[in-house]
Parts: sequence; structure tokens; C-alpha cells
Amino acid sequence: MKILLMEDDLELCNVIQVELVKNGYIVDSCNDGETAMLYALNTDYSYDLAIVDRMLPVIDGLTIIKAMRAKGISIPVIIVTGMSTIDDRIDGLDGGADDYLVKPFHVRELLARVRALTRRPAEIKTTDKLTFADLEFNKMNRELLCDNRRVLLTAKECELLYTLMQSPQILFSREQLILKIWGTSSDVEPGNVDNYISFLRRRLKELHSSCKIKTVYGAGYKLED
Repeated sequence: MKILLMEDDLELCNVIQVELVKNGYIVDSCNDGETAMLYALNTDYSYDLAIVDRMLPVIDGLTIIKAMRAKGISIPVIIVTGMSTIDDRIDGLDGGADDYLVKPFHVRELLARVRALTRRPAEIKTTDKLTFADLEFNKMNRELLCDNRRVLLTAKECELLYTLMQSPQILFSREQLILKIWGTSSDVEPGNVDNYISFLRRRLKELHSSCKIKTVYGAGYKLED
């Protein structure tokens, strides 16, 4: 089980990390929001859970959580913070967190909450398999199928198609797609999105699929049957 820990209090961060490692978890830790954002949005790290201090420097924890959810990263998230009002809790949970722990807290309670969230993966994690019209897509192995034909997608093609298939018929602007696929810290140009849309259209054509990626000029793209 691999955990991303984002906490700017170095002493507390060390205490939490030591206890998590003692309990068999693999832990990466970050002490500022800028670094944490890079780790949180990189799906290659394959984290199973994130522990996020809401008041991180540079980029706050809630902004990071919202960026994760916008990109389709659905791992469980626990907010740890000194902000304890009911409005703070509601903002955190509405912003994409699964649990909320107010400082000061005992590390044993944090461990219990980690166990509670990680033993319910089916309730929390989004499926890697999607279907729409005549398409079947397995994100885990990047395989796209139509009838008895199949193609293998690149990593970015995979992320882009997953976004479109999660919300078919929904219009996405180029800016929204950049946020979901490359993240907020990316300097990717909108033209790069156009290139990957073109690549996906070729894939759909190879499969003889009835699905099309429609361009809505001046607005963006959507997947249609």
C-alpha cells in the first residue's frame, strides 16, 4: 500500500511517516504545495491514498485535492488540519476529501482512518473499465476494443479517451482537458490537445467504430455515437 503524505510541519510529517512505515506502508512525503501537486497529479506513482495538510505553503491542500479529482484521480484522501469549524469540514469534504481529521490528533486514530478507507477500494476507486456505444476500454492495460478489433493506446491517448468516455456527450474545452490530463502546473499548449484528439480519431477509424469525437468550433470536443 503506497501513501502520499503532504505536511509542512516537518516534525509532524516525520512522526506520521515513521508510524506509517512501521505499519507496512510505503510513504512519499512532501512539505510544500508546489512539490505535492507534482506528486499528486503524476499517476505513474500509483498511490493508494493521500494524507493532505489543508494549509500547505505555495499551493493549499484543498486546491491540490480539487486538481486530483478534476484529473480523475479517485484515491481516498484524508485532510489533516487545524481548521475545525463545520464550514471548514464541509468545504473539505465537498472539495473531494473522503475524511477530515482535526489537529492535534493521535497518530493511532490516523492509522485507523487509513485502514478504514483502504479496505473499501471498490467503494472509492473509479473502475478502469468503461463502455460506450460499441467501444470497450480498459484503462489498466490501455486497450480499446470494438467488436473483435482492438488497439493499444499511448499514455496520453489513454488519459484523454478515459476523460471523454467517463462523460460521453459532454463538451470539454481544451483548457479543461489540459487540466484533467496534464495538470495545473503544465505549460502544454492548447494545440497539443488538438494533436491527441487527431490521434484518437485515427484509433476510432482503425476500429471502424460508430463513435466520433466531435469538434464544437470555439468551444471544444465531445465523444458522440
